[in-house]
Amino acid sequence: MDLAVYARIKEAIRTLLDINLDHYKDEQMRRRLDSWLARSGSASWDDYFARLKKEPAELTKFRDYLTINVTEFFRDFDRWKSVKESILPNLLKESLGMRALGSGVRIWSAGCSIGAEPFSFAMLLDELAPQRKHYIWATDLDRGALAKAQAGGPFTTEEMQNVTPKQKEAYFRPGGPPYFVNSNIVRKITFKEHNLLSDPTETDFDMVVCRNVVIYFTTETKDMLYRKFHAALRPGGIMFVGGTEIIPRPQEIGFRSTGFSFYVKV
Repeated sequence: MDLAVYARIKEAIRTLLDINLDHYKDEQMRRRLDSWLARSGSASWDDYFARLKKEPAELTKFRDYLTINVTEFFRDFDRWKSVKESILPNLLKESLGMRALGSGVRIWSAGCSIGAEPFSFAMLLDELAPQRKHYIWATDLDRGALAKAQAGGPFTTEEMQNVTPKQKEAYFRPGGPPYFVNSNIVRKITFKEHNLLSDPTETDFDMVVCRNVVIYFTTETKDMLYRKFHAALRPGGIMFVGGTEIIPRPQEIGFRSTGFSFYVKV
């Protein structure tokens, strides 16, 4: 795909889906688009875009493809071990003196996909402090992924590989695969369709989690997003990124590294 064709495709996608591909890495996105067109059965992008205007279901499938969803419960398990054993307990202690009696921690799961990440937090918080009222804000641009999250699943065996038998019994419906999260856990999450790049955010979070999402964006967009996450955190709040991600020059934004995948707002 040459650059002139790509520019025309980007404009069509912006018009049809309100997704701005200028924020994504060009070479990677062009490969994904070439692969999608080859699988679509359409002879050209003009044919495919004409089809999208007539077929809402195909438009939804294309939108879901562009908003990349790869997830599982407790992904990068060693990082989650740190979350459970030190980070969440510390945040729970800190929040006691900051908010109304009985309030818990505030967590933003940004780019939550089908919900495995916010459900992982809901389970840990129920284990650590079940009596407190925690707030988990889970956002994504992908309506199909959000609908699946709000339904509590289904989740595959592979997506469940880090869930313990005790957690499966306590937090999931009997049976499976596929697996579904219990409704009482689903109700602990506030799901919202949200464009990370353009929509306003809530604030005063104890933790912002955005993992394996910003890797698809340009350097300039990454910097903008990390500044946005920083603004959404309270002082001393924690930024939790993907297992292979780093925030370049975090001190320029107002972060300090506090171990692999974790940064504190200073």
